[in-house]
Amino acid sequence: MARKGGAAAAVVVLAAAAMALIVLLAARPAEGAVTCAAVDANLLPCVGYVTGKEEAPPAECCAGVRRIRALPSGTAERRQACECVKQAAARFPGLNADAIRVLPAQCGSPLPFPLTLNFDCTTIP
Repeated sequence: MARKGGAAAAVVVLAAAAMALIVLLAARPAEGAVTCAAVDANLLPCVGYVTGKEEAPPAECCAGVRRIRALPSGTAERRQACECVKQAAARFPGLNADAIRVLPAQCGSPLPFPLTLNFDCTTIP
């Protein structure tokens, strides 16, 4: 009898673990999904350059631009990344629009959308 109870308990534990895994996977953003937190983290090292405090974008900044370039894989994700960039820019006063515009070229990593403060992200194909 103790064996049946032990087996039943093991089945319950496995079922609970499986349910927990399903819940965790469902709550996680889809792989490749663009989040503003990811865009912000990648652009933070660029603040010194786009505010004129640094003459060139640092290596960490360019690595972030390359990561942002790799994030969006479809129209909706490119538009989301664009909106995230605009939201991030709005939080920093005194940005140099020219530095923002040329940042991808300075890093040798063109983005699938232009970096401008007033670009309409809904026009991205």
